[in-house]
Amino acid sequence: MSTSFDLVLFFDNLLIETACKLDEFSDSFHPQTRSADERFGDFQANGVLPYAKKAGKNPRELAQKLLESLPPCNDWAVELAGPGFINFSLSPDFLLRWTMDHGSEENLTRAVQSESPSKVVVDYSSPNTAKQMHVGHIRSTIIGESIARILAFQGNKILRDNHLGDWGTQFGILLLAIKEQNISLDNLGDDPIAKLENLYRAGNARVKEEETALHQARKELVKLQEGDPENLSLWEKIRDISMSSFQNIYDLLDVRFDHSLGESFYRDKVEEVYNGLSKHQICQEDDGALVVFHPEHKRFAKQPFIIRKSDGASNYATTDLATLGYRQKEWEAEQIIYVTDGRQRDHFEQLFLTAKKWYAAEEESLPTLNHVWFGTILGEDNKAIKTRDGQPIKLIDLLEEAMKRAAEMVRQKNADLSENEVNHRAHIIGLGAVKYADLSQDRTLDYVFSWKKMLAMQGNTAPYLQYAVARIKSIFRKMENDPKGSFPAARPPESDPERKLSRKLIFFPLALKQATRELKPHFLCTYLYELATEFSSFYNQEKVMVDDPATRDLRLLLCSSTQSFLITGLGLLGIDTLDEM
Repeated sequence: MSTSFDLVLFFDNLLIETACKLDEFSDSFHPQTRSADERFGDFQANGVLPYAKKAGKNPRELAQKLLESLPPCNDWAVELAGPGFINFSLSPDFLLRWTMDHGSEENLTRAVQSESPSKVVVDYSSPNTAKQMHVGHIRSTIIGESIARILAFQGNKILRDNHLGDWGTQFGILLLAIKEQNISLDNLGDDPIAKLENLYRAGNARVKEEETALHQARKELVKLQEGDPENLSLWEKIRDISMSSFQNIYDLLDVRFDHSLGESFYRDKVEEVYNGLSKHQICQEDDGALVVFHPEHKRFAKQPFIIRKSDGASNYATTDLATLGYRQKEWEAEQIIYVTDGRQRDHFEQLFLTAKKWYAAEEESLPTLNHVWFGTILGEDNKAIKTRDGQPIKLIDLLEEAMKRAAEMVRQKNADLSENEVNHRAHIIGLGAVKYADLSQDRTLDYVFSWKKMLAMQGNTAPYLQYAVARIKSIFRKMENDPKGSFPAARPPESDPERKLSRKLIFFPLALKQATRELKPHFLCTYLYELATEFSSFYNQEKVMVDDPATRDLRLLLCSSTQSFLITGLGLLGIDTLDEM
């Protein structure tokens, strides 16, 4: 048996090849192999049951026929269970070979490379300029970054695009406030983005109270949209101030973008959207607005997708369609992933339906479109997390608080550390804790934010995983051994802890595949936590520094592979590790 990286795929192909030689099976048979409960082996194929039901045959008899036709192999044992399950149990020799072949970071990287890589645009973070990033932005930012890393790790060509909200009504209000208060954007003090936000807040309150102020703000917006030099210069300064503020946070989070093309970039491309949809009669006028209805859709048959407002202005729908077209034509995107909160589900569903009709009419290939949506971060009162005065929590404040709390934790454990080392560890532990607390949740669910839980050294947390890595590194330091070295004397796993840890290592591809298929990083988090837990059990029961070379090399191999998988997996989540905690 080949030491295939993806054993589910291997067993699926083996069963399909065997079934093709039997009259009892047709091309529609799929084995549906998956990891098994440890009591029933390592992998289980349960596809015979649905196939037999559809074909009107006895599933156990079919499974027995398939089992008996499998080629003999010393690398696994196979048995029939229940009404037609086929269970595979891997041999100790095979577990050893698989770990030797895939346990290092270099071999793992080679093994995961896609045979047909795609060019993927990941659209995430997307804050509004002239405003501070708040706690709500962290989900899009770190989920998007993690998905980009996971896909890039498998050989896909990734373009990260920060689709900024930098064009629209709010700028008319802000420009009016700047001019009326005679504010110089070159001298806004130590926190210029906060000053801009306060200016906007004051201007917004005023236009709500005074009709004349609202009219003036609209005039300022029109001047900006028509290219007025003064307003355009002010707008560019606002954007620069905003980008500088955002970059401080992205640097902290180790997030980078290939592009930051905001809505403004597409303002001269909206006519193409109007003309294209009108040409193919996909849109229609409704109360002066240009809208798209989807009569085949239960909800959107009467819910319009407005692509041009009644006053002639464009909106999110217009710029999103223009953005999609640009990414497809200029960047040759084969897949586009949008990472936003769940409140935008209707918008993206309508966007995708509209794009599908437009591209079909133009006889053009539409990229695969995915809306990766997420829930809300809740406070302990189970309401959206806010400050005591009801305002959104600034993201920079949350990240600095995480590092502050982590620093206190580090000092309590290591009173003799230098302040530089305390800050270094606090940076990695604190920011890793915030990221992992979010990524370890099913992104479609709301979750309650808890400092105590996310910084805990026990349980499914980043500090627990980081500690597991540091623990393994200490083993190699004490033995003065290279964790990336070879362990040629290693024997096959014999004891229960050895086999369990070996078994857990082979499931890394399944976790990576599921996280990729569903675009949900929490599947990878769950696997890493289970791997760290299995390692802890192994380490507590088995001594690594033993005299017997074969036993010592096996256990060092298991330690090395576990360290490699943990560091690699955490890296895909954007989380760093430490040599010592």
